[in-house]
Amino acid sequence: MSVKKEASGRRSVQVEFEVPGTPEEVWRAIATGPGISSWFVPAEIEEQGGKPVAMKLKFGPGMEPRSLLTAWDPPRMFAAQGESWAGAPPLATEWSIEARTGGVCIVRIVYSLFASTDEWDNQLEGAKHVFAGFLRTLLIYLTHFRGQRSALTQVVTPVAGTEAEAWETLTAALGLKGVSIAQRWMAPAGVPALSGLVEYITQNPYDALLRLEKPGPGVAALGTFGFPGGGPTMVAMNFYMYGDQAAGTAARLAPLWQAWLQERFPILTESKSE
Repeated sequence: MSVKKEASGRRSVQVEFEVPGTPEEVWRAIATGPGISSWFVPAEIEEQGGKPVAMKLKFGPGMEPRSLLTAWDPPRMFAAQGESWAGAPPLATEWSIEARTGGVCIVRIVYSLFASTDEWDNQLEGAKHVFAGFLRTLLIYLTHFRGQRSALTQVVTPVAGTEAEAWETLTAALGLKGVSIAQRWMAPAGVPALSGLVEYITQNPYDALLRLEKPGPGVAALGTFGFPGGGPTMVAMNFYMYGDQAAGTAARLAPLWQAWLQERFPILTESKSE
């Protein structure tokens, strides 16, 4: 979808998709700290005087962007204004929920900024594409795990080589090479227990989503990526665990998978210790 340009200087892109649930259930998933944490990254809604005023997302140490809430109308819509970053205009987001027949809702997201040139249009398109994988996780969560307790384990590590090389190594080791969407799959011997259904897999970008049976009910989001300005390739593994045992399972996963990645990518480990 192309960038929409208005005479005021506002530029925007829009994404919409259908999810199961009532507006209230969808609102809890996209507009509360526990809800957002169940499919995206750890999140916190800050309040003043009982009124929501800001949203903080926790991507990792030193990466905790804070956005001011500029509109709040549950369970219909909310809007947030992000901070300026690297000289770019602040990015605003607006989320809206529209109920449809059949127990589903349309979620609509509009990303926008103000600029007098096309210089930042790629930022808008980039925001839309980067978020796409997380929205697929949201759909899986609302379809299969809606309202359940959740816990997230994030394992991210820099590796040697290109994104494609890292993806080849990762998928080969996990037994994911050649699998198809909707195929049941189990990781081979020597890998921490991991099995379930392949919900999504692509090499543009390098991403996979697995609905898990082992080590417990949940979603594994796997990917490799690089940074536009250079730097090492990263391997990322997010495990969203659900149910009454979610917290305990998630806590056990972090050291298991960190050790496995360090074994699988030894060049990285050696370069880090120099």
